Amino acid sequence: MESLSKALETIKNTEWTDNEEHIMEQFEILLTAVKEKPEGVIQLIITSGILPFMAEALQRNSSISAQGALFIAELAKADAAKKPCVDAGLVSALIPLLESSDQELLLHAGRAIGRICFDNNAQQEALVNRGVIPRLMGILQQYPENDPLVNVCLLALCNLADLDCAREALEDVTVGQALIRQLHRANDAERRHVILEILEALSENDVLKLQFVDSGVPEALTEMIKRLQEQSKDLPEAPDLCSIRSASKVLVTLLLGDEPMQKCFRDGTGQLYEVILSWLQEDNTDLQRSGALAIANFARNDNNCTRMVAQGAVFQILALLERHVKDGDVAVQHAALSALRNLAIPAANKVQMLEDGLLERIRMLLCSDMPPVQFKLLGMLRMMVDGQEEAAAVLGTDQALLSKITEWCGSQEHAGVRGEANRLLAALIRHSRAPEVVYAVIQANGGKHLISMARSEHVIMQNEALIALAIASAVTIETVEGSFKDGGIVPTLQQMLDDPMVASEVKFSALGLVCSLANSDELREEMIAQGLPENLTNICNHSNAKLASQANVALGILNGTVTDPAS
Repeated sequence: MESLSKALETIKNTEWTDNEEHIMEQFEILLTAVKEKPEGVIQLIITSGILPFMAEALQRNSSISAQGALFIAELAKADAAKKPCVDAGLVSALIPLLESSDQELLLHAGRAIGRICFDNNAQQEALVNRGVIPRLMGILQQYPENDPLVNVCLLALCNLADLDCAREALEDVTVGQALIRQLHRANDAERRHVILEILEALSENDVLKLQFVDSGVPEALTEMIKRLQEQSKDLPEAPDLCSIRSASKVLVTLLLGDEPMQKCFRDGTGQLYEVILSWLQEDNTDLQRSGALAIANFARNDNNCTRMVAQGAVFQILALLERHVKDGDVAVQHAALSALRNLAIPAANKVQMLEDGLLERIRMLLCSDMPPVQFKLLGMLRMMVDGQEEAAAVLGTDQALLSKITEWCGSQEHAGVRGEANRLLAALIRHSRAPEVVYAVIQANGGKHLISMARSEHVIMQNEALIALAIASAVTIETVEGSFKDGGIVPTLQQMLDDPMVASEVKFSALGLVCSLANSDELREEMIAQGLPENLTNICNHSNAKLASQANVALGILNGTVTDPAS
């Protein structure tokens, strides 16, 4: 410790330019002490007063600056030294050194800055505001073959990439090209992982998404994946699955931007689109999942949907699903169902997918006990019957399917599954308007679930349920009156119409249901006995003229003075 104290005093009290060799010897003593980390060394250095002196000395940019930066870089490995380094102004003193052409100085200064500012958002934002981003990119472009220096720059970018200000600063530089170059050079998994982590973070920025696509990042990533797959055949015991997973994830993120997505799709002829389709047939589940998610992203555009269905993408997705029916990957099933749902949005695609036997092949997933798969399956089926009378009639009379839907309507483990199951049940009635479907739903004990759905907290679900109940009672009141009475439909309506917090649009749908239910003598008598005419009279004075008019009609029908126009 005595030699350390003397070295500290010598460095502080000696002009660096007067005796460089002697100063270098003192730094060696400090470096040895810091690396060995005997007890009390870090604290002794911090309290010695050398740090503010180092900040001043570094600003003189002497030939010993590299040695000084190396010492700070070693010191900053200790958590206890980071804040004192900041307080002493060392970050501000080190930043100008990044303009140097001395690669050794750049290396040590970069490491020192990175270690001092690690996990310190305030300091990292200050670095960006001081213009460190363009300088890091300049170093990467000037010295692309200097691996230690490249590594420092990549780690710095990785630490800064989550900051919005850093992403904005990178919008004006060719970061995509620089990262592609280093990705091609990266022979070890660790370097690849850092580059992919940077790409993943920066791909959240819409401007950078487009820059990456224009600079060839997707092609570089697919080439890397292909190369790693080929290498894994020669070295099956050590495949870099992490890089494959990360790269495919970045590609999916890039496709979240509309313009980048369209550039990659190229009307169904894009190289990336073709590669992604091939992933659906791979054995690697990460590629399967990313392939399906990418298809779902491409399918955000109706023209893309039509082209993909015409090209047979649905068959490839169904084949993928069939590989995962028993003990399969839940994430893959989830992604594949998302893709099918998006592809089914255009009406023309629904017809084509039905003709292609989608519903018959999708039945295999009814046995799934995984809520994420159940949720996506229900959502996809609901999309398939949207506006499709024939499809709704086919599904709505399938007792096995209805049994599973009503089972999921009562799911207590997953609210999303419960909600989607109820919405699908209502959709089957709304889009088919068929007495056979209503009968099948009632036989499957679905009436009580629709009534329960009408009491939902969500306006859209309330409306869908009320419309389905109104249609069911309009097309075959004899079929539903017993189930509806037992399910408490009249008390539900009364509470809904009496509650001032219920939305006007929901009350309007409820009034339509009152009109339909009045076709049943038994339900009409119950509504009158429960005091519904009084509720309707109150609504007749509502400020919403449309709602008040509908209440007048419902009151007249209930009292027998007006005939239900729907009957």
